Amino acid sequence: MRGLSWLLVGVLLLGACTAPAPQNRPATRPTQTNRDERPLVLTTFTVLADMAQQVAGDRLRVESLIKPGTEVHSYEFTPSDLVRGQEAALILENGLGLERWGDRFYNSLPNVPRITLTEGITPIPIQEDAYRGQANPHAWMSPQNALIYVENIRKALTALDPAGAETYAANAAAYKAQIRALDQELRQALAALPANKRYIVTCEGAFSYLARDYDLKEVYLWPLNADQEGTPRQMTRVIDIVRRQQIPAVFCESTVNPGSQQQVARESGATFAGIFYVDSLSPPEGNAPTYLDLLRYNLNTLINGLTGRTAS
Repeated sequence: MRGLSWLLVGVLLLGACTAPAPQNRPATRPTQTNRDERPLVLTTFTVLADMAQQVAGDRLRVESLIKPGTEVHSYEFTPSDLVRGQEAALILENGLGLERWGDRFYNSLPNVPRITLTEGITPIPIQEDAYRGQANPHAWMSPQNALIYVENIRKALTALDPAGAETYAANAAAYKAQIRALDQELRQALAALPANKRYIVTCEGAFSYLARDYDLKEVYLWPLNADQEGTPRQMTRVIDIVRRQQIPAVFCESTVNPGSQQQVARESGATFAGIFYVDSLSPPEGNAPTYLDLLRYNLNTLINGLTGRTAS
């Protein structure tokens, strides 16, 4: 019996040594309750996503279809984008011809409601003959227009989620106050520029609304990034203007190759003074992770370039 007892003890000890440790057990599968059940509001690009997030707060899930740093005009949507679109309770677009791929995308999502956020904005027409009758789509670059975007977002989210009406109204009011404060900041900063330096020379003609609001003169290589060329004729025209007006600095946008504008700078004697954010926010760690950051960064870059100061 004594030998049998020792045998049983040995078996138990062996079993204890070979039993799997708790941390090596398969992970528990996520349950349905771990999913984010909030309605998905899908925007076409990052600037609209940030605006919508400011109004939605925590009540809705807001996502941008297009990732930061991606050109919006000629975007090629993917099958996974269509899957996200089918999951959306609402799609927010810019309109004014910005999303050239939009109709093809929306035709695959006939049951998903869509709101155009430039409704109520007076468009500025593109001046080139080849674009006659076409509006400049970059209306969000004007803080005054941004107030209309925010109000359209508030109405859209309230229609989607009436129970959140008070939250959306409060969030929209607070966000509008921030936009108005920044508008005054921009006006005061730009007012210090002398008349001969009130030029904004860029690759894309994306600053027509901002130039109108702040009494700037806009010069650009091409009207829309979707048709970017940097042709000899376009470059010669801009070089001549920069030389004639003695404009000290030129700029380009973050989503396009600045090579053509850098050549303009070399041949005109101007400085290539940096990039602006227009069609896309930066990643969170970048210079323009929000819409308000975008406007403020562009302003600082413009003034630093035109006055010859080093960017901070």
